[in-house]
Amino acid sequence: MYWQAMFSLSSGGSNKYCVFLRIYDKEKAMNKSVVEKPDYGNWVSKKFIYIPGTISLCFFGVSFVFLALTAVAVIFFVIALYFAYARYRFSPVGGDVQTRIQELVLQHLDWDGKGKGLDIGCGNGPLTIKLAQKYAEAQFTGIDYWGKEWEYSKSVCERNAKIEGVAERVAFQEASASALPFDDGAFDVAVSNLVFHEVSSVRDKKNVIKEALRVVKKGGSFAFQDLFLWKRVYGEVDDLLQTIRSWGIERVNLVNTRDSEFIPKGLRLPFMVGTIAILHGKK
Repeated sequence: MYWQAMFSLSSGGSNKYCVFLRIYDKEKAMNKSVVEKPDYGNWVSKKFIYIPGTISLCFFGVSFVFLALTAVAVIFFVIALYFAYARYRFSPVGGDVQTRIQELVLQHLDWDGKGKGLDIGCGNGPLTIKLAQKYAEAQFTGIDYWGKEWEYSKSVCERNAKIEGVAERVAFQEASASALPFDDGAFDVAVSNLVFHEVSSVRDKKNVIKEALRVVKKGGSFAFQDLFLWKRVYGEVDDLLQTIRSWGIERVNLVNTRDSEFIPKGLRLPFMVGTIAILHGKK
């Protein structure tokens, strides 16, 4: 098509020049739409690969003099190799395990899709955007702290929403899960995925759950996925559920999602996704 337009242009005439410009612009737009893809990032930051990898190389370099350091070099190499494997499996080319874990939250959300929803710790906005795509009659807000230690940002969230065609129904703002800047009962539904345990400003992570539930209206729905099976963080499951019910929550259930068939066994270690579960129900 581009060469046909060039041939027409060579025959002269302003009208043919305009036709060339229109066709060329259309070609650019088509190419742009093909190139532009959402960037949802990866839960395994590159630093988890580069840092131990670099340390491993350094120890290998001096192991010719101090042979005992070879073992240390091997250990750091294995660590780098493991995180490289995890990053690959989370990515679209490695099975897209990250996306499939996020979708578990949607599967356990009991909601009619009308009203306003909140995504707590949205990262680059994948869950916020998936909600907007699934529930076409609702408005959504995604909040995140977007600290320097993560490869996420508000601008990327907004770009992703635009590419996915839901920009008019989603908004993103900087905020902490420890103190949400919203009134009590401001949302019809709230979701979160693998965020609560990362809130360093709150020692007792159950209080992060309580803050998330505060902004859900009475009768509203929630679905939170986190390391709820990690006893050192959340204690015994029965005690956790009893505590949540004591806050006046109508219904709360816990679903073990760590053993989902699509999650490779190599990722089921406690520090990866080996203790994940979903808390869901009605307030």
